[in-house]
Amino acid sequence: MIPFDSQCYPYPSQRRLVFAQRGMVATSQLLAAEAGLEILREGGNAIDAAITTAACLTVVEPTSCGIGGDAFALVWTNGKIYGLNSSGPAPKAISGEEMRKKGFKKIPDTGWYPITVPGAPAAWVELSRKFGRLTLIQSLTPAIEYAQNGFPVSPVVSYLWGKAFDRYNKLKNMEELKYWFDTFVPMGRVPKPGEIWKIPEQACTLKEIAESEANSFYSGDIADTIDLFSRKYGGYLRKEDLVSFCPEWVEPVCINYKGYDVWEIPPNGQGLVALMTLNILKEMPLAGREFPDTFHYIIEAMKLAFTDGKTFITDSRQMKESVERLLSSEYAAQRRSLIAEKALNPHFGKPSGNNTVYLATADSEGNMVSYIQSNYMGFGSGIVIPGTGIALHNRGHGFSLDPEHINYLEPGKKTYHTIIPGFLTKDGEAVGPFGVMGGYMQPQGHVQVVTNIIDFGLNPQAALDAPRWQWTGGKQIKLEDSFPQHITEKLKKMGHIIEVDYDSSGFGRGQIIWRDKNGVLIGATEPRCDGTVAAW
Repeated sequence: MIPFDSQCYPYPSQRRLVFAQRGMVATSQLLAAEAGLEILREGGNAIDAAITTAACLTVVEPTSCGIGGDAFALVWTNGKIYGLNSSGPAPKAISGEEMRKKGFKKIPDTGWYPITVPGAPAAWVELSRKFGRLTLIQSLTPAIEYAQNGFPVSPVVSYLWGKAFDRYNKLKNMEELKYWFDTFVPMGRVPKPGEIWKIPEQACTLKEIAESEANSFYSGDIADTIDLFSRKYGGYLRKEDLVSFCPEWVEPVCINYKGYDVWEIPPNGQGLVALMTLNILKEMPLAGREFPDTFHYIIEAMKLAFTDGKTFITDSRQMKESVERLLSSEYAAQRRSLIAEKALNPHFGKPSGNNTVYLATADSEGNMVSYIQSNYMGFGSGIVIPGTGIALHNRGHGFSLDPEHINYLEPGKKTYHTIIPGFLTKDGEAVGPFGVMGGYMQPQGHVQVVTNIIDFGLNPQAALDAPRWQWTGGKQIKLEDSFPQHITEKLKKMGHIIEVDYDSSGFGRGQIIWRDKNGVLIGATEPRCDGTVAAW
């Protein structure tokens, strides 16, 4: 277990740690967390609780995820870690050549063109079949009830709903977006904080998914409905794409960082960026340095790793550089040697020569889950299948239309994926799940949480509370407005181009659950959202 010594870090924690023994759920929305905890009380395990929480989040936090999104998970059970990649590929009928013929220079972020096969429902089924104790209908019942009977909208969700409304309102000339307005703003405005929201059509869809174990979604009536709606508006997604989809159990990848193993899902996910960054940093003593210098070194390592990630990460079947080479000590040393006292403009190396939900669960038997799902940009593509409550994601926006690019759009290909769950172990034993959602902020958030805890001795809550930075390209860095002024000024002198951002919603939202040597669970949640730790 990690020793906590927050005295060596200059930021006070805003919340108290939560301790429990029998079960814990940490996520960005109270109602979803409590539903997951209730499943534990009813005899489910941490995997059942993760499924329940995830399904509830599609209802109570539709601004960040939905039935029509993707999912990834890391599961610790019986002393072993398992990885699930439930991200879907591009439709078989679409291609970069086809899009260029239509006059596009990049994939749009709205409408049917950026839609890939959704993986979230299949993830729920796969987790339930392999590791769950309860039936899928038991796990999805709380979400069904919230959708049918309603719930009070939380403040941050209301705020994000408003941002989505503003985004789509500028595109009201797109006829296919009408169904988003009909479904999510039927009164012509977004729901206010505390206002009761119901979406009975989503209740019916969730029930159909539960009773058919998602067969209806991928090969039955729901699949037929999606296919017909796609054809109506010139989309490329077809029933055959849904029928052929299957989640992948993958071998998680890790590096040892100063005595702890940090685990991530392998490509097509960007967890590799976090590991490459930590691989560069692990030979650098961060604790004991002045904090402006510390932040500088971490930022520079992140810039180098991210530049490599955007160059090399894609569908695992088409990677041109191996994960082993990218995580080799030799390559880390090569990249480390580029870090100097001044900010650099990063370039990729040669190793061979806004919106997501994250949740963590744990039970008294030792099972732990790190789970993440997303519709990508808020509600995603803006496409909602009429009468279903299904908002489809826009993950295909991550493809390139440059034939020379590693993420060039091809039929059946998976793109570079931003959502990543994390997990920490030590000496073969679980420490626990962690994650920070938020597009390209995610690996940056992972690195900041890991270094806050391992290098600086922060407890999990203090690690989440600490002010965050975000590299946005070149020498540009965004800092939360809570960053101390003397650190900001020193970073400027080191060549960083600083923008202070007063909107914390762009700096990710994290959750952590650790287990100590006595089996006590330690939970922490995100102060930048409606986060909570439900404990038993």
